[in-house]
Amino acid sequence: MILSDRDLKARLEKGDLVVDSIIDPDLQIQPSSIDLRLGNTFVVYKLPHVACIDARDAKSVETYTETIEIPDGEGFVLQPGAFALGATAEIVRIPADLVARVEGRSSIGRIAVVVHATAGFIDPGFEGRITLELSNLGRCAVKLYPGMRISQIVLHTMTSPAERPYGAGRHSKYQGQMGPVASRIGRDR
Repeated sequence: MILSDRDLKARLEKGDLVVDSIIDPDLQIQPSSIDLRLGNTFVVYKLPHVACIDARDAKSVETYTETIEIPDGEGFVLQPGAFALGATAEIVRIPADLVARVEGRSSIGRIAVVVHATAGFIDPGFEGRITLELSNLGRCAVKLYPGMRISQIVLHTMTSPAERPYGAGRHSKYQGQMGPVASRIGRDR
């Protein structure tokens, strides 16, 4: 079941669901989702000289990325066909009995920007900023601004709380991330 605005507000007030730094609840809490804003940090891939990213080689992924900070008021230009990682400005904490999905806002999709390639699922127990997989599917560059509402999370109730939520007990690779994090697939067992 998807949580309604009434349920979202109640869980936020109770404090087990956390979306830290909502600046305008009337604007950001939608009928069945919570709008999240774009943060200031981006990870871009420096690929022109790379023949292949080796998914088994952690150094391969780290070597080909660069972190960029965009000051407030300035924009990040996402070129046509480009891919970059961003993150939400808000820090979220998902309780053990809920699961979340991150989706793009309709207004962002209508300018050909998508916010996730495949990682739209947020496990129970996750805490941190949500990494956004930004792609420009259009034929024109798009300028994105830190602080703009770019995505939304939809929260679903589970049949029972997770027995082993995402986090330290599972050696979860992205728990507590405070900005966009490049792939850690090289850490897979």
